[in-house]
Amino acid sequence: MTTRILVIDDDPAITELMGLLLKAHGFDVITTNSGSEGIQLVREKNPSVVLLDLMMPDVDGWQVCKAVRTFSNVSILILSAINDPRSVASVLDAGADDFLVKPVSSGVLVAHIRKMVRQTGALDTSELKNTDSQPLPSQL
Repeated sequence: MTTRILVIDDDPAITELMGLLLKAHGFDVITTNSGSEGIQLVREKNPSVVLLDLMMPDVDGWQVCKAVRTFSNVSILILSAINDPRSVASVLDAGADDFLVKPVSSGVLVAHIRKMVRQTGALDTSELKNTDSQPLPSQL
């Protein structure tokens, strides 16, 4: 079973890049550019990890995180340009499991995702291959 990752970011270029990056590492990737659609996709697709941006126009990352926590324990990794300790603490208190500041190297991002799925037991061991064999952009 392939590990399913849901990427929620209002920037289509980011979701496209994340999809390519994560698929190159063997993950099954679903993307959306809408917070409200992201909440629905968590219900329908049961991802192992949600990569979530905070600054979105329709439903922001804090709201998505709080809504998802009402029905799911999916691992939530915030990937945001916001680098304010109060914001980080706020979203972790809202239910996020981890926080990375953009730009982040692709290797660090994939390592954080793998750590999260190991902690939940959802990692497919075939995904441990190919860690450095694929050329990837250095930062997102």
